[in-house]
Amino acid sequence: MTNQQRSKPRSLRLHQAVAREIGVGILTGRFPPGQGFGGEIEHSQAFKVSRTAYREAMRILVAKGLIESRPKAGTHVTPRAKWNLLDPDLLGWMFSEKPDERFVRDLFELRGIIEPEAAALAAVRRTDRHVEELSAALEEMRTFGLSTPEGQEADRNFHHSMLIAAENEALGALTTTVGSAVQWTTHFKQRVSESPRDPLPEHEAVYAAIRDRDSEGARAAMKELLLLALEDMHLEKA
Repeated sequence: MTNQQRSKPRSLRLHQAVAREIGVGILTGRFPPGQGFGGEIEHSQAFKVSRTAYREAMRILVAKGLIESRPKAGTHVTPRAKWNLLDPDLLGWMFSEKPDERFVRDLFELRGIIEPEAAALAAVRRTDRHVEELSAALEEMRTFGLSTPEGQEADRNFHHSMLIAAENEALGALTTTVGSAVQWTTHFKQRVSESPRDPLPEHEAVYAAIRDRDSEGARAAMKELLLLALEDMHLEKA
C-alpha cells in the first residue's frame, strides 16, 4: 500500500479511494493522456481491492471524463480537454497536491467573471434572510479562523449565500462549483503558507456593500477579494 493510500480519509469507500488515487495520478501527470488501464485483475490486486471495487472506481473516473473505455481499444486516460475540471471531486483531488498554476489562474479568472456580478445583483435583490445568512457566515469565520475546517466551511457558506442572494437560478446552479473552488483554494493556502493573510476584511467589505444595497461597492469589493486571494496563492508571474 502506498503512502497516499494510507492517507485516504477513512470515510471513503474502497472504490472511492481507488478512484481518488488514480484521479490524482491523472491530474498530476503520473498517468498521462493515452495511459492504458488494462488488466482488471492485475490492477485490482495492486490496489488490494476486489475486481468489483476496481470496476466501480473506473466508472467514477469515466463519469468525470478522466478515462474512457471502448471496445477493442481498452481503457485509457483521456486528453485534458475532456476532463470535467469543475467537478467538485476533481477540484479536491487537484488541490490535494500542488495544483497546475495555469488552471489556478483560469479558475480565479472564471470566479472573477461570475462573483463580482453576482455580488452586485445580491446588493439589489437580497432579502433580510440573505443578510442574516451572510452575517452568520462572517461570524463563524471570525470565531474559528480560516486555518480550521469550521472556518473554511464558513468561508464556503459565505460565497454560497452571496450567490443565492443574487436571486438568479442559473447562478444558483453554480454554488457547488464556486463553493468547492473557495474551499480547496483556501485549504491549499493554509497548508502551504506559514502565516497566511487574513481575508476577513475583504469579506466584511462585500457583506457591508450587500447589506447597504450598494451594487457598485459590492462588485468592487468582490473584485478586490478575488485579486488578493489570487496573490495569496504565490504563483509565478505569468
